[in-house]
Amino acid sequence: MRLRIGLWTGAALLWGASTATWEMSGYQEFIRGRFAGVSLSRDGELMLAPRLETVVASDQPVIWSLVRAADGTVYAGTGHGGRVLKVDPTGRSSVLWTADQPEVFALALGPDGLLYAGTSPNGKVYRINARGEATEFFAPQTTYIWALTFDRSGALYVGTGDQGKIFRVEPSGKGEVYYETGQIHVTCLGWDAAGRLVAGTDPNGILYRITEKDKGFVLYDANLPEIRSVALGPDGALYAAALGGAMLRRTPAVPPSASGGQGPPATAPATVTVTVSEELAQGGVEIKPKPEAAKPAPPAVTLPAPAPVVDLAGVEKAAVFRIGPDLTVETLWTSKEENVYDLAPVGEDLIFATDGRGRLYRLGRDRKVTLLAQTNESEATRLAVSASGLLAATGNLGKIFRLSDEYATAGEYESPVHDAGSVARWGRISWRAEAGQHGKILLRTRTGNSARPDRTWSEWSEPLTDASGSLIPSPNARYIQWKAEFFGNGKSSPVLRSVTVAYLPQNTPPAVKSITVSAVAAAGAAPQKAAGAAAPSSTYSITVTDTGEPPAPTSSGTPAQALGRAGAGQLQIGWQAEDPDGDRLTYAVYFRGEDERQWKLIRDNLMEASVQIDREALADGRYFFRVVASDQAANPPGTARQAELVSAPVLIDNTPPKVRLGAPRRVGTDLEIEVEATDEVSPLRRAEFSLDAGPWTPLAAEDGVADSPRERFRLRVVSPPPGEHVLVVRVYDAADNAGLAKIVLP
Repeated sequence: MRLRIGLWTGAALLWGASTATWEMSGYQEFIRGRFAGVSLSRDGELMLAPRLETVVASDQPVIWSLVRAADGTVYAGTGHGGRVLKVDPTGRSSVLWTADQPEVFALALGPDGLLYAGTSPNGKVYRINARGEATEFFAPQTTYIWALTFDRSGALYVGTGDQGKIFRVEPSGKGEVYYETGQIHVTCLGWDAAGRLVAGTDPNGILYRITEKDKGFVLYDANLPEIRSVALGPDGALYAAALGGAMLRRTPAVPPSASGGQGPPATAPATVTVTVSEELAQGGVEIKPKPEAAKPAPPAVTLPAPAPVVDLAGVEKAAVFRIGPDLTVETLWTSKEENVYDLAPVGEDLIFATDGRGRLYRLGRDRKVTLLAQTNESEATRLAVSASGLLAATGNLGKIFRLSDEYATAGEYESPVHDAGSVARWGRISWRAEAGQHGKILLRTRTGNSARPDRTWSEWSEPLTDASGSLIPSPNARYIQWKAEFFGNGKSSPVLRSVTVAYLPQNTPPAVKSITVSAVAAAGAAPQKAAGAAAPSSTYSITVTDTGEPPAPTSSGTPAQALGRAGAGQLQIGWQAEDPDGDRLTYAVYFRGEDERQWKLIRDNLMEASVQIDREALADGRYFFRVVASDQAANPPGTARQAELVSAPVLIDNTPPKVRLGAPRRVGTDLEIEVEATDEVSPLRRAEFSLDAGPWTPLAAEDGVADSPRERFRLRVVSPPPGEHVLVVRVYDAADNAGLAKIVLP
């Protein structure tokens, strides 16, 4: 998405001077929209998608598994009702069997023509005939059964969790552990080009090749926790889908090993409670393991400790890999937003399914990814190839879709909502498209003042047909959205490449955030500071909030800030201001005394956010300063906006206190002297004395606190040595002006 600024020749009250444009083009921008019968190529072209038809709309929250028989019958395993659905070639569906367990994660068709179903969380394999009669075939004593597959001899392989084992089961139902991965879950099973078993695991994302009992080889160790799916491609390579997000919610946490680290569990299979909650509306399962009595752990292959589940926000959470016959690995696709759930080779292409609104992607021979279709369900969980097209199962709700080879004859694409920043006047919408001989594209717009479209938004406009620039009829508002409607003949499709919306934002007034008044040294002057004196407090600052109100005073209040000479000859007024539209600002600065009614201009048409004046141009007293910011330099006359801020009172005090020393009075061997100090403008703050140019010693006020324009101090020189001495007293006011007095002691 790009925003462009151009020159707007017209002017209207309170509208800005520059036209902004919102342009959408390219894959990364279009992918953020909503697709219905529209696909998106990697080159950023929107077109009609292959026709997507709903074959089954079940009453189940999710379909976990999908398998197709040779006669065209399709079987689907569901959650969270534990049903197996049968869909005949005509599309009629029925419940074939209902398990005692809530999840049917795995299905497979055996060489005997019977259906085999793996149930969870009390993992068992059932054999089901055509009449829906089921018998228990194999019970591996594990919690989950994630995957089932048959070899050429008719043996069944069972991928399980919570101990990461693969079982081999003879047609008689007799089974044994075939391979122990040392992982927690065996999440998928498949075969390579040589007919060798491959298995994906969790939580280390390792893909194994297993050639015989207890003999395995790591094909790939992914940087994501779970290998979700593996498939043999038409080129003889293996393709694997890895993810690290949503599926991890559906398995229990990795239990600690006996050694205290993370490793394979050393407990018996856990009793697991599956709770259907609000989260299940998103296709999730809350699984709560309850470990039973511990047993010695079976021997396992030594592997690195399972990786902890980490927050993958902002990093890749899914990927598709290609593992070549020479074991080289190529990453074909990654995503930070979507999880990939299944893979299916179709001809020379690879189709994969994600949880991004149930999307289906195609990876072509050229390694380019195309968004084929969007089911608009929460996730596309499983894929299966049929004679009539690709089948895709989904979650929330559990449905089966069929993707045909022909284009849809109609489709829609909705753009994301664009925020103009303020109420905008809409101009024209234009687009680059290629309609072809038998297709067309129409655009519509709608607008509103809420961030998400709701009932307060305008209706979609009438179709707009002029691609070179159609006037947007939707009412002025802050937010806008466009929709493209595609029409074709089923054989070809029109193509949309970019859309541009022009608008004139409302001119938003600037804001003055703070004012700072400080005393600074004149050019070429060096700052002066008496030895031992504290640094002068010569800066006053006020900051307003977004509401325009000053912050609440602290317990010490917000008194006027006193500014003294502090060795400086200039007074600097600085401020912070901003304009929401990014307009160039000019400033005017004013002052007035506390007993005055009219503002006096110091300087106007300022481009910088500060100004200096001679401090002695302001006599002693309390003053206010006002800064007015205007965007008139960037807007036509009559449309400019301005804002101002007035400081709290600033006390200017250029005159030091007057100090009077009384006659020394001898008290025993000591000398006692009375000190009286007065100031015409600001209260006194502290006093100190120095004897014979020695260090400065603080003096206490007679009333305990130096806080008024007139104060008395009493100092005592303890047993001064014989001879003449010089005593200097220094008194500071609130503006850090220092008054001095000297006396010679006999």
